[in-house]
Amino acid sequence: MIKIQDLAKTYGSINAVNGIDLEIPPGQFFGFLGPNGAGKTTTIKMMVGLLKPSRGRIFIGGKDVAKEPVQAKAQIGYIPDRPFIYEKLTGREYLHFIADLFGMDRKIAWDRAENFLEFFDLAEAKNELVESYSHGMRQKLVISGALIHDPKIVVVDEPMVGLDPKGARQVKQLFLDLCRKGVSIFMSTHSLGIAEAMCERIGIIQKGKIIALGSVEDLRRLAQKHDADLEDIFLELTGDTDLQTLVHSLQTPAQ
Repeated sequence: MIKIQDLAKTYGSINAVNGIDLEIPPGQFFGFLGPNGAGKTTTIKMMVGLLKPSRGRIFIGGKDVAKEPVQAKAQIGYIPDRPFIYEKLTGREYLHFIADLFGMDRKIAWDRAENFLEFFDLAEAKNELVESYSHGMRQKLVISGALIHDPKIVVVDEPMVGLDPKGARQVKQLFLDLCRKGVSIFMSTHSLGIAEAMCERIGIIQKGKIIALGSVEDLRRLAQKHDADLEDIFLELTGDTDLQTLVHSLQTPAQ
């Protein structure tokens, strides 16, 4: 599970994240939404140990990220929005390299690597250098690398970027299967349709603070929009009423 207590990050006088409290149990698909600059990526980077919090604590599977970073990070599969990948490795070599970083048994790791390569239709390109891969192929490889060590928690920032419809469907199904097996998924995305379809629970962050938390139905009640989709709810709760009016005017046929 993920537990976040009074998490904050400041840059001078700017409160990028300002007192977040969250708890995500095993097997829950959690969506983390917010406008640009709201604090989503900063929160994620603190969760995975890439940024040091100014205040607060983060527990991953019961391990304090600050006090037990290796044990905490070993439980995480992290898929960033802009992943770094070693282009002079082949796809297969990249997955083997990631598995070695986690100290996996090589037989198990190599079998899992082959399974991921087959699943994502990368088998024919597995011996080609990553520099020749398309953006979508790289995204599939990064997702495979994040999951190869069988993490208990997956933290993902915009997972569908660059994926074609088949690839996006594969990733959605993979994530839902992981949740059914008890894996917690923390997903930040601007794709509100994906969040509404997949997430059991959603948090909306604005100006570094959580302003709404719950199921889509909970958010409908909070926004007092009982038949609205998540896009309308999001725009209402984040105060983008002018944008909401514009969107509806564009969608309404001229009389």
